[in-house]
Amino acid sequence: MSPNLDSSQLYFNRELSWLQFNSRVLAQAMDETLPPLERLKFLAIYGTNLDEFYMIRVAGLRAIFKARIQETGADKLSPAEQLEHIHQYLHEEQKVVEACYLSIISELHSNGVHIKRFNALDPEEQEEVGDIFINEIYPVIIPIAVDATHPFPHLNNLSFGLAITLQDDSGHIKHGLVRIPRILPRFIQMGQTFIPIESIVKHFVSELFPGFSVVASTPFRVTRNADIEIEEEEADDFLELLQEGLRSRNKGSLIRLELIDGSDPQLIHFLRSHLNLDDRDIFSYKNIPLNLGGFWQIVGDQALSHLVLPTFSPKILPPLDSQNFFAILDKQDVVLYHPFDSFDPVVKFIEQAAMDPETLAIRMTLYRAGQKSPIIKALIDAVRDGKQVTVLVELKARFDEENNLRWAKALEDAGAHVVYGIPGLKVHAKIAQVIKRQNRTLKSYVHLATGNYNPSTAKIYTDISYFTSKENFGKDATRFFHFLTGFSTYTKLDTLYMSPTQIKPQLLKLITEEATHKNEGHIILKANSLVDTDIIKALYTASMQGCKIDLIVRGICCLKPGIKGVSDNIRVYSIIGKYLEHPRIYFFKHQKPRCYIASADLMPRNLVRRIELMTPILEANLAQKIEQILMLQLADNQLRWELQGDGTYIKVSAIGRAINSHLIMEEYVNKIHDKTKKETPDYVSRLTNRILKES
Repeated sequence: MSPNLDSSQLYFNRELSWLQFNSRVLAQAMDETLPPLERLKFLAIYGTNLDEFYMIRVAGLRAIFKARIQETGADKLSPAEQLEHIHQYLHEEQKVVEACYLSIISELHSNGVHIKRFNALDPEEQEEVGDIFINEIYPVIIPIAVDATHPFPHLNNLSFGLAITLQDDSGHIKHGLVRIPRILPRFIQMGQTFIPIESIVKHFVSELFPGFSVVASTPFRVTRNADIEIEEEEADDFLELLQEGLRSRNKGSLIRLELIDGSDPQLIHFLRSHLNLDDRDIFSYKNIPLNLGGFWQIVGDQALSHLVLPTFSPKILPPLDSQNFFAILDKQDVVLYHPFDSFDPVVKFIEQAAMDPETLAIRMTLYRAGQKSPIIKALIDAVRDGKQVTVLVELKARFDEENNLRWAKALEDAGAHVVYGIPGLKVHAKIAQVIKRQNRTLKSYVHLATGNYNPSTAKIYTDISYFTSKENFGKDATRFFHFLTGFSTYTKLDTLYMSPTQIKPQLLKLITEEATHKNEGHIILKANSLVDTDIIKALYTASMQGCKIDLIVRGICCLKPGIKGVSDNIRVYSIIGKYLEHPRIYFFKHQKPRCYIASADLMPRNLVRRIELMTPILEANLAQKIEQILMLQLADNQLRWELQGDGTYIKVSAIGRAINSHLIMEEYVNKIHDKTKKETPDYVSRLTNRILKES
């Protein structure tokens, strides 16, 4: 009898799977083989991730619960059950976070770096910090009385401060708050000593409320629902509506209160009564400052760079190390693997096009461009030079909306044609097209990628870039941009695949066809998340036919591996290390072509609710290069975790030679860069073949 592939027993809950991912990030912070600030970096990432999870996912579950919706996914867990699991998981993990922090600060102490509260400083240091308080903190912090004539203030999302119980000379008890604005640093730095700012404010709080003595105080931090719901069809001006949505982000419902353990019960009651939160929404931390993301200030201190992993300098390898970039693309297509291959050629692609008098038009999509963008500067230069520039700026890129609004306005002011997304669909595709006039004909050059046009994140995210001047890619790029700027409701591309209409059907077809090879079949899917039920069912079916399936999924995975008779042939891995794994690569051993890169994850939002692109890699040598990257990662025994049938992950055992895919790529690219540049080396292929033989 065939198994029921709709059974809830075959699926993990996406929220609980995400929690497991963040626990793997926390495990990096606990790894004592890493330098102490590298560990602190992962603790900061853990905290930042958790903030976003609460602002979006937990807030969303709360809204679903209030709407009395009982089921949300293939796992059939109700919103109430999911919320209960989340709170239980995080309250238990809190002990690990606290132990991790104590371990890190102990190691930092051994290296002469200290995180100290104000009252742990010596008198001379306290006097110096006192001057800093008077001159730099006192003028900008905000003392707030709370009583019958002073209502409890609105607290913006991620507001941070002190709650205080005060007593006047007559013995009357009052309550107040001190808000600590984000413009102030999280820590006040004195040499290699970092003092949490709230411990300084606490010591000098009587300066803020003259005539009162302090009975009790506690630092606190609040989190609100930060998801923006925008009804585009109802708005004549999408820009205005988005700006209003951003303002409302700070007005969302409260969903979390963070405190320090041992806080005065009356103060907790005071906060709870005004914030209307349940006990399980309150997290009290021991011996650890609130706002783990604030540790980025310490991690980023250049004077302490010896306490993080060595910074790798990305390399420009042959053939892109020559000056005539477009002449290279006339002869061959190029695949880059960032950050080991430098992102500079992507920037150069736009900059050279902007300066070239033969360039007629530049078109591209921008999802997350970063704070300082040389690409946008080049686009503005191109407009001023009389070139046609068309840019799709996705204003719905979560938490990058304000930055994208700024860039959109700058481009529009310069004279570029700016498109603000597609109604009802988020544009997540990564594509740039340059059209040149050559010998009385037009020629198109196209860049397609798995990551954003952001030089900053390109140094810490792994991603794939693909350059081509093939005519069929150029025609599809032109058709794609016409779809974005026009009124077309349906566009079918011939070589590329576009969601929401083409990517999912093509993936399902490829999985099904590869499965016909049974025991000889091999599928490798690398993505950030695997949630889509139809894709999972297709993988289960392929596994039941004997097809070998390796999944490299960094974050959420709702598929259950190792189920007898269903997923015996499926292995699921996650790689967590120095770089954030970000490429989407889909490989099918017996298909032609056998390798694809994509902007789309294996989630319903990407496959059916977004504009995405999937690119076939047609050249055998470039497909082999990408395949060898996958094989290297599947051989990794330092950064790779394997998903178990119960939803937990176990670090892969390091048997034989240590294989850290991130560090090996750094080392090998450096070696190739230092050698002769007479020909393009297939460095990944040669390296991986050697590693696989040795291991």
